[in-house]
Amino acid sequence: MLIFIALLTLAGLVISLPGAVASTDIQKSPNDGGLPPKSVPSVDGLKFNISGTTSYFAGTNAYWAAFTDKDNDIEVVMQHLNSSGLKVLRVWGFNDVSAESNGVWFQSFVPGQPPKINGGLNGLSRLDYVVFRAEFYGIKLIINFVNNWKDYGGMPLYNSYYGTSEKTWYTDSKVQAQYQTYVKAVVNRLRNSSAIFAWELANEPRCKGCPTSVITTWATKTAAFIKSLDPLHMITLGDEGFMNGGGDKSYPYTTAEGIDFEANLKIPDISFGTFHMYPTSWGVTGKDWGSNWFSNHGAICAAVGKPCIAEEYGANSNKAATIAPWQATSMSTKGIAGDMYWQYGDTLRSGQKTPDDGYTIYYGSSDYNALVTSHVAAINKSLKLA
Repeated sequence: MLIFIALLTLAGLVISLPGAVASTDIQKSPNDGGLPPKSVPSVDGLKFNISGTTSYFAGTNAYWAAFTDKDNDIEVVMQHLNSSGLKVLRVWGFNDVSAESNGVWFQSFVPGQPPKINGGLNGLSRLDYVVFRAEFYGIKLIINFVNNWKDYGGMPLYNSYYGTSEKTWYTDSKVQAQYQTYVKAVVNRLRNSSAIFAWELANEPRCKGCPTSVITTWATKTAAFIKSLDPLHMITLGDEGFMNGGGDKSYPYTTAEGIDFEANLKIPDISFGTFHMYPTSWGVTGKDWGSNWFSNHGAICAAVGKPCIAEEYGANSNKAATIAPWQATSMSTKGIAGDMYWQYGDTLRSGQKTPDDGYTIYYGSSDYNALVTSHVAAINKSLKLA
């Protein structure tokens, strides 16, 4: 989802090691004891096994979770997710900046200086704390490594620093070397954590006008690289699920953005598929368009033999009436193993509300009761009847 929210700030420090391309402190992950395989979420047929149970799950997105400097705020969020029965949370594992500051940042691209990875108190330590509390409350995390959009730096900041473009980001050797350096820094910190659900290559990768082979080749190489660092945890692409034909032939069913959902799903080291859905933003209409989008993805996932997750979906008006049918379709569609609405909102212990981009569903609101509490209850009821 394209978002425009200012960074939260905190005083902190940067710990760096010498290096021509990147620097980072070397820290152990929140759980250093090593993981028995049974504690790691995994694919089980067309669903996922989470904490020993194979079932459909409900989850959400809170991109901002690692950007707050207040530990108590994270505590509130994790408590509420746990009590709500939401199993998986997706957070941004990137926060790229062009100028270092006392605010939260994870990686800097300062002109004239080597890129730097911030492992200090205002850096990846904030992500560490999110993982630490997720472990305690039994919440599993999808953590991604770069944004397609300019929010929090993303690919546009890499391009500005290296003089590359949307089309060359995926193939430029210097860009990919630094991207993999960052991926390695994050994975090595956290790979022993029981809270990791999956590593995600990017948020909504696109390459407008490119052959789909550009992203498919990049994803194949990157997924294999991550698997070499962490053979236990799942890996996913993080794309919007644009298709190579089918459906009503509208824009999301084309390869205009360089994405072929089915081809990417077939990559050996990609564990499961993701798809997003914002009909209004995409300019598509029709009462059943959203439910058909869910069904069509489920059919591909079932045919390929890998589960998929409706990883982002939302509405900025009439939320309950619009979203509830999508959730019902998702639950009943073979091949879809879970759904994660965009996005989670809360009133933090500091009294501050989390960002509202118009799609936010706040904990305790009437929309939350209709679309989260009732949805989780329906999932639990279906488990009892199974």
